[in-house]
Amino acid sequence: MPTLNDRLTTHWRDVANLVLGLWLAISPWALAYMTEARPAWNALIIGVVIAVAATGALIAFHKWEEWVNVGLAIWLIAAPFTLEFATHAVAMWNHIIVGLLVGILALWTAIVTPEEGLPAGS
Repeated sequence: MPTLNDRLTTHWRDVANLVLGLWLAISPWALAYMTEARPAWNALIIGVVIAVAATGALIAFHKWEEWVNVGLAIWLIAAPFTLEFATHAVAMWNHIIVGLLVGILALWTAIVTPEEGLPAGS
């Protein structure tokens, strides 16, 4: 059974996505756009989901968790335009940059990492 240190070394991209998810969740307060409801709620909810998926991947890796984060990354890039907060530059760029980073890391992990954590014979 791999130790926590082994898992963190092997799945560093999931650790990075965990940090990015937590950042996204607190960013409305840190970047002072909490009064803007749509970008703030979107950042909070999607940030928590990204962090949960990344934590799940660290506990028992399954590729679907990475694909969830790829989908959420696409949403983050589209959200400023779909939810009509593209005029709020700080929130828009935060969503786009975090979306790009999460998407790249999750896609990279989904492509290069073999499926782990499945019961024997699956």
